[in-house]
Amino acid sequence: MAANEEPAPSTKSEPPDSAVEAARARLKTGRWYQLAFGVICMVMIANLQYGWTLFVTPMQKQFDWKLEQVQWGFAAFVAAETWLVPIEGYLADFFGPRVVVITGGVLTAIGWAINSQADTLTMLYIGQIITGIGAGAVYGTCVGNALKWFPERRGLAAGITAAGFGLGSAATVIPITSMIESSGYASTFLYFGIGQGIVIFVVGFFLAKPDANAIAALPKPPSQLVERRQFTGWEMLRTPVFWLMYLMFVLMAAGGLFAVANLKQAAIGFGVDKQVVGFLWWSPTAIIFALFLDRIMNGITRPFFGWVSDRLGRENTMFIAFATEAIGVVMLAEFGSNPVAFVILSGLVFFGWGEIYSLFPATSADTYGWKFASGNAGLLYTAKGTSVFLVPYLSKLASSGGGWRSAFLIAAAMSAAAAILSLGVLKPLRRRMLVKLKPPV
Repeated sequence: MAANEEPAPSTKSEPPDSAVEAARARLKTGRWYQLAFGVICMVMIANLQYGWTLFVTPMQKQFDWKLEQVQWGFAAFVAAETWLVPIEGYLADFFGPRVVVITGGVLTAIGWAINSQADTLTMLYIGQIITGIGAGAVYGTCVGNALKWFPERRGLAAGITAAGFGLGSAATVIPITSMIESSGYASTFLYFGIGQGIVIFVVGFFLAKPDANAIAALPKPPSQLVERRQFTGWEMLRTPVFWLMYLMFVLMAAGGLFAVANLKQAAIGFGVDKQVVGFLWWSPTAIIFALFLDRIMNGITRPFFGWVSDRLGRENTMFIAFATEAIGVVMLAEFGSNPVAFVILSGLVFFGWGEIYSLFPATSADTYGWKFASGNAGLLYTAKGTSVFLVPYLSKLASSGGGWRSAFLIAAAMSAAAAILSLGVLKPLRRRMLVKLKPPV
């Protein structure tokens, strides 16, 4: 070759390692979009649960229904939302998340449209069941998809996704309240239901699950989690760890759902619902301020405790969060008659409760593997549906001779029991199970 001659450009492709790294970089970026799409869908189903308390009193006045009768509608929603999630999760594992979420969006719109026309309790319950089926399809699929795309950050990914559900209704507390007062609860059901369903339908088209190549390229959790046996749902159901987590989930979920369904009614019972609580330039009533703050705290707690659990361990984090919940509920029972205390302590209650929707799915995936994460997390999520049947009875206790203080103290005792079980029983039991599953060297 002459001294002034340029070398011919290389025809060799990039080294295989460089190509793999480039593909991995694209996947690591793209998976955040998948997470964002899931969060948007979760925001759209948030009002189905967290906006319910705003509709309860208007329906009672319209038809002279009792509080516990209306709250059976809430129980029907949560039962349908949770008990079918295992089926919806396995459908998402098999067909992918897109079709399941889109179907869920259509059902949520139909359900709230039925609620807008319901003039009997039976019709209301039917609307709530349809709404619950749709919400469960969206919820279980989006959480399961997040667990698959972020195998090395399951707590954080599940927490961010669940935060959309917990935080999503914060911005609509005032619009829904205003629309109920100006146009009636029926119109509010109809227009919000259709609007939320349309957004889910559109965003659902962008959801996708990682394929085998993506799974191979994504960052990995610690080696002991990668090599762990992949449990099917039936295999998981035969382990004591699952049933212990199920019991703890029920204990924690019941008190929180009671507060979700009855927060406005509790404010009325404590006599603070119409008292003004000023904050900077804003002067809302105590119940509006509490609803707004609670949604924020309920959203923040999910990624926060998910992130903490990735570092401190699942059971250690459960103990901290569940004990916080117990303390918050006791203080709300004692000091809820003060409007400022009602706002602050209700926020603490929701901060100590909402993290169950990130901690339990992450613990399930850690224990039983990623392959069937959607379906397995869905089976555990049915504990929420079991716990909701305690809500009408707590509501009846609160609205009768027992009062709100007694109902909240029972809820606090259940949270304290879950905190004790997390360290005293779950941690050693799960450790022994995982030691048995450790592959031979």
